[in-house]
Amino acid sequence: MQAMELIRNLRGLNIVGCDLVEVSPPYDTTGNTALTGANIMFEMMSILPGVKVR
Repeated sequence: MQAMELIRNLRGLNIVGCDLVEVSPPYDTTGNTALTGANIMFEMMSILPGVKVR
C-alpha cells in the first residue's frame, strides 16, 4: 500500500520511464510477488504523462 501511495503521489511529474525488477518465478511459489509487481507496474504506467485520469 505504501508503494502504491508513493507512486500515485508522483502524478503530474515529467516521468519518462519506469522499471520493475521481479524475483525469479521458482522462488515465488504463491504468486504473490508477481501479482504485487503487476499492480505496481500498472500504477507506474498510469502516472506517465498523457495518461488520462478517470
